[in-house]
Amino acid sequence: MTVIIIMVIGIIIGLKIFPEKWHKKNQHLQVVCVAILIFSMGVKLGSRDNFLKEISEIGLSSLILAIVPILFSVIFVYILTEKYLKKTDVKKHEGEIEE
Repeated sequence: MTVIIIMVIGIIIGLKIFPEKWHKKNQHLQVVCVAILIFSMGVKLGSRDNFLKEISEIGLSSLILAIVPILFSVIFVYILTEKYLKKTDVKKHEGEIEE
C-alpha cells in the first residue's frame, strides 16, 4: 500500500508541480535509476549461495507464473499503443501537412 501511495504522490507532483523544462532530464534520471535498481537486484540474487539450486527447485510453475503476466502486459500495451498512439501520430502528421 505504501508503494502505491508514493507512486500516486509522484504522479500528482509530475502532473501539477514539476516544470516542463526538466522532463527530459527527469527521463534520463529515471532510466539511470532503473538500471541501477536492476543491477542491484542482480548482485543481490547472484550473491546468494544456493541461487542456482533454488531456481531449479522453483520449477515450471514459477516460470509460468512470471511469463503469463509479462505476456499479457506486452499484449495490452501493444493494443493500447496501436489504438491511441497511431491516432495521435496521424493527427500530428495531418496538422503538419495543412500548415
